[in-house]
Amino acid sequence: MLNRIPTMKGLLLRLGVNAVALLAADFLIDGVHLGGGLFGMLAVALVFGLVNALIKPFVLLLSLPAVVMTLGLFTWVVNAAMLGLTAAFTDSLDVDGLWSALGGSLVVSVVSALLSRYTGEQRAR
Repeated sequence: MLNRIPTMKGLLLRLGVNAVALLAADFLIDGVHLGGGLFGMLAVALVFGLVNALIKPFVLLLSLPAVVMTLGLFTWVVNAAMLGLTAAFTDSLDVDGLWSALGGSLVVSVVSALLSRYTGEQRAR
């Protein structure tokens, strides 16, 4: 139980992984625009992490029937909504529409999973 408590190193590593994943979405998806330089990118990564930690569990719980009916595919829509919500909360991230949010969430998920595996970071389960 004690090894599930996040350390400062783990939190900073997660912030960096989020920042790189969002930067990858900016480069790969035309409708995702990340601005504000390094501090803007880190601020967006921080807000994205907070949105995913605080809001996403409730949205997943409320959308559980849709997640079950689509065999988990609806979580992609929830991830896109979290990216759009992050864009609404920050000035340094713009998402042009639904398709851009879906593409951006796919890129962020894949890059985040790959980087987390490469860095050895384990998420609490």
